[in-house]
Amino acid sequence: MRFIQIIEYRTSRIDEFNALLDSWVEKNAGHRLATRSLQTRDRDGNDVYLNIVEFPSHEVAMENSARPETAEFAARVAALCDGPPTFRNLDLLDERTFQD
Repeated sequence: MRFIQIIEYRTSRIDEFNALLDSWVEKNAGHRLATRSLQTRDRDGNDVYLNIVEFPSHEVAMENSARPETAEFAARVAALCDGPPTFRNLDLLDERTFQD
């Protein structure tokens, strides 16, 4: 079953955050376990962002979390955030596309 993790965080340093994310994506080419990622900004919250990351399964997501490069990235990102992130761990039960 596909698995989605939503990570909510607050940062006034989004450009630095994105530069670090771009570097991580490039450095881990061919070794990434996530299948898709979306970055969103909360229109109603100042400097509030949510990353929506999809994995093939919960097990693969946990494997990703256990990787040293993921831990290093998380620590570096945390230094750019204005507090700890909030995680939502979701099993994908249904998917629908609404395009005519």
